[in-house]
Amino acid sequence: MTTHTLPVAVNLRAEGGLSHYMRLAHAAPVLDAEQERLLAIEYREHDNLEAARQLVLSQLRYVIRVARAFAGYGLPQADLIQEGNIGLMKAVKHFDPAHGVRLVSFAIHWIRAEIYDYILRNWRIVKVATTKAQRKLFFNLRQSRARIGWMNESEIEGLAADLDVPTETVKEMESRMASADIPFDAQDDTDDEEFRASPAGYLQDMRYNPETLLTHADAETTQQDLLRSALVSLDDRSRDIIRRRWLATEKPTLHELAEEYGVSAERIRQIEKKALDTMKGVLQLPEPA
Repeated sequence: MTTHTLPVAVNLRAEGGLSHYMRLAHAAPVLDAEQERLLAIEYREHDNLEAARQLVLSQLRYVIRVARAFAGYGLPQADLIQEGNIGLMKAVKHFDPAHGVRLVSFAIHWIRAEIYDYILRNWRIVKVATTKAQRKLFFNLRQSRARIGWMNESEIEGLAADLDVPTETVKEMESRMASADIPFDAQDDTDDEEFRASPAGYLQDMRYNPETLLTHADAETTQQDLLRSALVSLDDRSRDIIRRRWLATEKPTLHELAEEYGVSAERIRQIEKKALDTMKGVLQLPEPA
C-alpha cells in the first residue's frame, strides 16, 4: 500500500478562519457503512485519492469533537484540530474495511494519539512527561485536578494503583504540572522580585569585572594600533580621502573631493576602494595559536 500524503480537504488557515472550517466540516456528507466500505476498498486496492479524500471529509466533524475535549490545555484550538486531522489521515491509510469496524471507531484512537503527542510537545518549554507512565499520569492528573484540585494522600494512592505506578511518580508529576515556565530573562516591565526569580537574576553582573574591563580596553588599544598602521601604509592622497570619508565627523562627497583634487568622482571612488582593500590586509588579525 502506498504511503504518500493524503490530500488535505480543508485548510484551517484559509480565509474565514476556524469558524469557516467548522462549517465546512459539518457540511461534509455523512457516509453510511456500505459507502464507507466501498470507498475504503477503492483506496486500499486502487490507490484512489479521491476515495481517501471523501473518507477524510466524512470524519472531520469527529476530529473537532475530540479536539474540544482538550481545550483546557491552553493550546490553540486550530492547532489541536490540525493535529487531529493528521491522526485522521493516518487512520484512513491504515483502515481495513474487512475487519467490519466503522472508520470512526478505528480513527478515534489515531486522532487522540496525535493530539496527545502534540500537547506533550507543546504544553511546556521543558517536557513534563517523557516515559509511558508519565504520559499516562499527565492526562489523568489534568482530569483529576480540574475536578478536585490538589490531591490528598489517599487520592494519590488510588490513582497510582489504577495506573500501576509508584505513588512517588504521581507526586513528582503533580509537582511538575503545578510549576510554570520561567523565562531566562525577565521582561522589562517586571519588578525586582520577578527578575530575581528568573535564571538571569542569579548570574553575576560581569560588566564591571576587572578582567572584562581589561580585556575590552586591550582589544580597543589593539584595534587603534592596527588602524594607525593601516593608515600609514597608504599614500598621502589615499590617506586623506579615507580619513575624511570614514573618520571625520562631517564627511565630504565624492564630487567635493573630486573638485578639490582635480579628478573625476569615479577616480575618487576607485582610490577609496583600493585604499580600503589595502587597509583590510593590514587590519587582518592573525589566527590564534
